[in-house]
Amino acid sequence: MKGIMLLPLFCHAVFPVKHSLKFYLTASSGVSNVPDFEAVAVFNEVEVAYYDSNIKTTELKQDWMSKLIGEDPQRWERNRLNCMDYHQVFKEETDTFKHRLNRTGGVHVVQQMAGCEWDDETGEINGYQQYGYNGEHFISLDLKTLTWIAPKPQAVTTKHEWDKDESRNKYWKNFVTEHCPEKLKKYLNFWKSSQQRTELPSVFLLQKTPSSPVSCHATGFYPLRAEMFWRKDGEELHEDVEHGEILPNHDGSFQMSVDLNLSSVTPEDWRRYECVFRLSGVNDDIITKLDKAVIRTNWVSPSEFPTGPVIGGVVGLLLLLAVCITGVFIWRRKNNGFRPANSSDSSSSDPSSVKDAALN
Repeated sequence: MKGIMLLPLFCHAVFPVKHSLKFYLTASSGVSNVPDFEAVAVFNEVEVAYYDSNIKTTELKQDWMSKLIGEDPQRWERNRLNCMDYHQVFKEETDTFKHRLNRTGGVHVVQQMAGCEWDDETGEINGYQQYGYNGEHFISLDLKTLTWIAPKPQAVTTKHEWDKDESRNKYWKNFVTEHCPEKLKKYLNFWKSSQQRTELPSVFLLQKTPSSPVSCHATGFYPLRAEMFWRKDGEELHEDVEHGEILPNHDGSFQMSVDLNLSSVTPEDWRRYECVFRLSGVNDDIITKLDKAVIRTNWVSPSEFPTGPVIGGVVGLLLLLAVCITGVFIWRRKNNGFRPANSSDSSSSDPSSVKDAALN
């Protein structure tokens, strides 16, 4: 699902006020190297579970989620069977959309998103259930009137048919306003309890070439409430400094970097600079002095290879340290429809199977 995007200054991240739980489904045809059915659960914009028609099993993407679900084989088998059953249901809906739009060949992608948001200050709950077809918004449920909104003429026939199914529409209202928020609060409480652990990072000084900025890179820290900065003579620097984003690692820890431009710094002044990493709840900072002897680089002087070819792609290898974030195919809703981004999509459509498949 997409990575955590935070301001690079102290991520004084109190837990967000608004929390979300979303279930994405994607059925596709004519798309090479992509499963024809994918299902994803996303908690607070972070992917927590994934299923597709190739692997035919549910994969948990976060350690805390694995602890929450436990090792119940019956639950896993139920989730697997529900996803397999819903694959067929969703395929039938996809075929119906294509038939009504008179599009039987080529690439077709049908997406569904069902989910909820909860404001833990006001208690306000919002739910949504909607479909996209080939990158555009197709139809969505109005929870107040329990009727479907068809923004395109091609969706009107589907709207009239689904409007008549009152029990199905009532189910979806209950799912996104009752069942989903219950799961969201359960996940939130367990997630918060998992935040109590503290892990200090490894910190490195990295540089592509002698003329490049020096990057102070910290990886493996937890939780994400951290800050990192450069200072000179004990004073924090704001000029010639570029902060990177806090990014998640595959093991649930985090990484971040802050770069220092040395173009105007004389070699004699290097000893006046240091990188500071500070983790919330930890008294002692991790301080790394700016020292050429400890800078890691793969750069090789051309003079050392007078007759050899230029080795492209080698410089900067260490700067990619720990950026091995699991790439997942996710479809996100934009103002103009759905589009692919960096995580996999999922939601559910059949009332009976969605409820069970939603990591119950």
